[in-house]
Amino acid sequence: MTTRLEEAVTMSLTRAVPGLLAGALLLTTACSDTSAPGGPDAAAMHPQAAPRAPSLATLAGAIPGFGGLYLEAGVPTVYLTDLGQEGAARAVLGRYGFSGVRAVQGQFAYQDLDRWFQLLSREGLALPGTVLADLDEAANRVLIGVEHAAAAASIRGLAARLGVPAAALVVREMEPIGYAATLRDRIDPRIGGIQIHFSNFLCTLGFNASDGGEASFITNSHCTDRQGGVESTVYYQPLQSVDGTSIGTEVEDPAYQRNIPGCPRGKRCRRSDAARAAYHAGISFDPGRIARTSGPNTGSLDIVGFFDFGAEDLRDNFTVGETLNKVGRTTGWTQGTVSNTCVTVSVSGTNIAQICQTIVSNTVQIVGGGDSGSPVFVQTGASTANLSGILWGGNSSGTLFVFSPLKNIEQELGNLATL
Repeated sequence: MTTRLEEAVTMSLTRAVPGLLAGALLLTTACSDTSAPGGPDAAAMHPQAAPRAPSLATLAGAIPGFGGLYLEAGVPTVYLTDLGQEGAARAVLGRYGFSGVRAVQGQFAYQDLDRWFQLLSREGLALPGTVLADLDEAANRVLIGVEHAAAAASIRGLAARLGVPAAALVVREMEPIGYAATLRDRIDPRIGGIQIHFSNFLCTLGFNASDGGEASFITNSHCTDRQGGVESTVYYQPLQSVDGTSIGTEVEDPAYQRNIPGCPRGKRCRRSDAARAAYHAGISFDPGRIARTSGPNTGSLDIVGFFDFGAEDLRDNFTVGETLNKVGRTTGWTQGTVSNTCVTVSVSGTNIAQICQTIVSNTVQIVGGGDSGSPVFVQTGASTANLSGILWGGNSSGTLFVFSPLKNIEQELGNLATL
């Protein structure tokens, strides 16, 4: 089905402090929308998917002096504390499909960086004004994001007390990260990337899945009436005022906990911002399919086709420098490059932290309020993709988004049949 998407509602941001993206959009008014045929299919540019690297910890165990792996202008680049191990690094990475590997001098071994990251993640994100902690494999350093200079000073003092070398630490001021709350028409059958409505808020349907034979869709935990815990949130598509028949009800949304490994002091944590809703009887949906607009980063909301999933992307980690995409009800199809992997993110204005998330960045806007729940994927062809996770947040300028990898989602919601 090809559908022209129209502005259906007037929106304002909610659930956020000034300057942040909201977890959902607040519905203030509604009007009828219209549909018209969209334009012809356009061939989309699709970069080749990166080789599937194992976890950095696995590489550290196999490559002496390993300090990180990333792509620079498409070239696999590995940090080594001993450049004499370049041959060993090439051999190990070659087994995972990496060719033309370049070795650069690293100052710190991965095992040391990981130990310092764990210390600073647990204690540092408990400090006011901290945004994220990352073992930054593209810099061979531990990165701590802070909102202001006072937080930076606190982090540096903490690092000194914990015995983290100053040379191993990068403290960077950045915008706080909040929830990103149009592919806005009624779409039947339901597919990933389209608008959903609950209570007075709007989010994006992530992807369809079957859990133990129960037809379901996945969206964000914060796109429920209460984040964490099941309170049977009822969903509509695109709006209750447009179609008063609800499409599904929340059935699974694990509670946030304080005692899970890696959770910063004073925070409640999970490894995915994900919840599952069961479709009601009679609601049609297409498994393994998300909407495709006319091109990435164009601002278009016109559906011109679909992406069909070829596989579930269940990697332990993504590679810094590779391209990832998302489709959401506010900014449509956008893409950027992975800038940080397995990041512990403190959600601004809450006591929640999300563990081992991935950040995708660009110099243009790639996320907006209402995009929460957007499916994130690796494009493998003009109309094919591998599902990688769901987006849940971004910065206020919209130039980066944060997503929960599919592997984390399935760790918390169980195995999901998505194809």
